[in-house]
Amino acid sequence: MKARPIAAALAVLGYVIMLVPILFVVASAFTSSSTLSFPPKGFSLQWFGKAAAYQPFTDALLSSLLLAGCATALALALGVPVALGLHRGAIPGRSLLQGLFLSPLVVPELVIGLALYQQLMIGLGQTAFAALLIGHAVLLMPYAVRVTGAALTLADPALEEAARGLGATPWRAFRTVTLPLLRPGVMSAALLGFITSFNNVPLSLLLQSRDLGTLPVTMLDYVQQSYDPVIAAMSTLILAATIIVAVVAERTVGFTRIFGGIN
Repeated sequence: MKARPIAAALAVLGYVIMLVPILFVVASAFTSSSTLSFPPKGFSLQWFGKAAAYQPFTDALLSSLLLAGCATALALALGVPVALGLHRGAIPGRSLLQGLFLSPLVVPELVIGLALYQQLMIGLGQTAFAALLIGHAVLLMPYAVRVTGAALTLADPALEEAARGLGATPWRAFRTVTLPLLRPGVMSAALLGFITSFNNVPLSLLLQSRDLGTLPVTMLDYVQQSYDPVIAAMSTLILAATIIVAVVAERTVGFTRIFGGIN
């Protein structure tokens, strides 16, 4: 009982540390001043228009959306079969393999990016998009394997066995029974992977080229050159879009119950 007030105070402190800087950025996006400052001076929406009209931001946004979508699809195409094999198959050394697929979560992204840069960009001469796609897919694999695996633990394998017993082929049993049970986990992994890929900076910073830039890295370059509220406006737009996607996904998929199954 005595520990609960302390835990509550630490939780509130953690939320304050995370949310207050974000609120500062959002408030600064509506300033009428020509410099990024807090508290904002006046009220204006001009910076949102300038952010939307800034060509490097729009080009990088399209590149980031394409990259995040392709990387998420590739990670799921590889991660879902891996999760099925780890949870349903009799594989020796299962814990070792699971740790291997989850290792990108603990290895620093700069280390992964440097290794991929040496192998793909220098050794194999791959294009920037191919290198970014492979790098982001590697980064998203743990989410695909772990979240889909959590959905598998909530699914009853007896349902698939019953379908097989009634004459369904393995593929039909998977398509009509197992896959619908996995849909919340797959959708949750897709959402989490897409957001992670879209917001990634360290890996993209090492693997992108001058002709192909992602939005977070482009925004980082902009901050180094200019200090006006355009960057705050762009950050606010991304934050609003992320919140809208998360709310819609929660209402349609209910992915919080899948994340609750991850221990």
